[in-house]
Amino acid sequence: MSNRPNRPIKRSPQSDEGPEKPYALVPFPRQRPFLRAPIGHHHYADNCYHGSLHLTLKVLTALHVSTGVTALGSDVGSRVPLIKTMVQGKDKQLLIQGSSLKGCVRAIYEAITNSTLAVISNRYRQKMPKDRLPCRNKESLCPASQVFGALDWQGLVHFTNATCESAESVTGFMPSLYRPRPDERDAYFERGQAAGRKFYRHATSAVDKGNRGIPVQQAGTEFTFKTALHFKNLTEAQLGTLLIALGQDAQNPMALKLGGGKPVGMGTVQVSIPKLEVTQNVRGRYTSYTPPESETLTGEAVTQFIQQKTQAAKNSKLVEIPQLEALAQILKWPTHWTAPEGMY
Repeated sequence: MSNRPNRPIKRSPQSDEGPEKPYALVPFPRQRPFLRAPIGHHHYADNCYHGSLHLTLKVLTALHVSTGVTALGSDVGSRVPLIKTMVQGKDKQLLIQGSSLKGCVRAIYEAITNSTLAVISNRYRQKMPKDRLPCRNKESLCPASQVFGALDWQGLVHFTNATCESAESVTGFMPSLYRPRPDERDAYFERGQAAGRKFYRHATSAVDKGNRGIPVQQAGTEFTFKTALHFKNLTEAQLGTLLIALGQDAQNPMALKLGGGKPVGMGTVQVSIPKLEVTQNVRGRYTSYTPPESETLTGEAVTQFIQQKTQAAKNSKLVEIPQLEALAQILKWPTHWTAPEGMY
């Protein structure tokens, strides 16, 4: 039998008929983004928050964050001759690059605030609303760019690589995926312009094509990763919105989608925060003989802190509630949605 993947089902470019797509769009807010200068790195603001979030990432469906390198299977402990690899640490543990995690969280933060897009393909640039084009002036930034960075602006958050607690990996067989075809679906555009941001739904499990698929090194379900997210000069609303984007809002819980194979249900990861360190008094470290320590929170104290900050964010003008609720429906977990087979 042929190993070629099933061709996508054809439909009229003006029709949305056919099997349900594995993604949905979160509409842009109607008002233009409010742009302003970021707080800067030259000082620690007393009315802002500084510290670290210690994150645990639990893999819920098979996860593959590609290096772009194909290696001998024997080099990574796999039985297949050739395999697409993930990044590994010095002790052979799988890693999720901090940049991959940052990009995922930023996309959510952008969608639930009135922000511009961070990246736009040149192919569809002309179809993007002008007020959603990436920020290019570091003195005039949207909410997401102020926190995550933009051209000539480093941002206020730093994501470190997430390390798997197991030294093992799993061999999976990912289906061949076709490029996105937004021109074949009306829902992408409204009056000739992009209608919103695209997010893939979670699925009950990932599609595995067996020997007909592409061999990939991956983290299996129940694998866990540990990492830390460092931040400084975040307002209460910004910190609360960041926590919401990490899926911590009890009223709008979300799991993240990371890596490749999103259309076939891969890459669902749930974040928990067992510990955080936070302070608003950095200056006291340098003006006192007994400098204050960062407040370390664990257990119920973390839960209460998160509840307070996420609620403050939703009460502020920073979070767009309709967009948050729409995205929470797409990224909710657990789910009963099944990933499609045969059309990617």
